[in-house]
Amino acid sequence: MKKSKSSVVLGYLFLTLLAIVFIIPLLWVIVASLDAEASQVLKIPENPTLNNYVSVITSEGNQQAFINGLFLSGGQTILVVFLSIIASYPLSRFTLKHKQKFMLNILFMTSLPITAVMVPVYQLFILFNLTDSLVATMLFLTASQLPFGIWMTKNFMDDVSVDLEEAAWIDGASKLEGIRKVILPLMKPGIFTVAIFTFIGSWGNFFVPYILLSSPSKLPASVTLYQFFGQYGYAAYGQLAAYSVLYMLPTFILYYFAQNYMSKGFSMSGASKG
Repeated sequence: MKKSKSSVVLGYLFLTLLAIVFIIPLLWVIVASLDAEASQVLKIPENPTLNNYVSVITSEGNQQAFINGLFLSGGQTILVVFLSIIASYPLSRFTLKHKQKFMLNILFMTSLPITAVMVPVYQLFILFNLTDSLVATMLFLTASQLPFGIWMTKNFMDDVSVDLEEAAWIDGASKLEGIRKVILPLMKPGIFTVAIFTFIGSWGNFFVPYILLSSPSKLPASVTLYQFFGQYGYAAYGQLAAYSVLYMLPTFILYYFAQNYMSKGFSMSGASKG
């Protein structure tokens, strides 16, 4: 009994220390964004101001960077979700000869680091004159994220009972109508889960757009973050913190509106019971 209590106490102490490690940097970002003379030290500003936010928001370069980031991440998310559903349906519903080998290949590709393929990808972009193209970059990000999307979507689709789909067929629904009216509504938590992971992975991606895009006007917000760092170690910490807060907003908003779906997405085993 004493051992169990001590283990619980140690567990809570570890979680508390872990929370402090994450909270202090986040607290610095919020406080520094309101300080006109922010530095690396965490301190309460004497005269809180919103000038850092005004400076970041009114910058046309920052506005364009956020638009570029939303285009890349939003477009990739839509394509990954749509293509994953199309690819997952035959894998989930049909008996295919080499399905297991195909799924193992997909599982392998989900673990393949993006840096391992960037050199040949960059050469292909040069060969086909696709460098500095937002659309081509978005398509490559989509292709790189598709294995993960297909793997997760297929598992979510497996938890939707085939009997429900067959009942819809008996009532005269086509396969497409069965997917749209039966499978997709029951898979909504899983779809939101795939969409959130895809968006976050793309929104925070620095390496791919940094390599494939060269025009400053086409760089997303994840890359233009470096503009607040000057030479000789100088950094505009106040504007950097304000930019970071604004940069985190799309992710927080997405989590806020989809958190209920996301929590259900990890317990899709009960979807067919509804």
